Amino acid sequence: MARTDSCLARVGAGAAIGGAVGGAVGACYGTFEAFRYKIPGLLKIRYIGQTTVGSAAIFGLFLGAGSLIHCGKSY
Repeated sequence: MARTDSCLARVGAGAAIGGAVGGAVGACYGTFEAFRYKIPGLLKIRYIGQTTVGSAAIFGLFLGAGSLIHCGKSY
């Protein structure tokens, strides 16, 4: 029973860290793209937000899945 709790905690931590890193990278990239393509006014904030959330979700999903795959391995 302790192994499943440990695995679940590891997957949750991986997804949280992936979300944080993905959000930071998405915010930087979204800001760069918004200014690069000269997106007007408040649409800039919307674009940056969409890029941030999308990047955080995708990176969190993949890091959580990687943690789940890694959790089953015993060394």
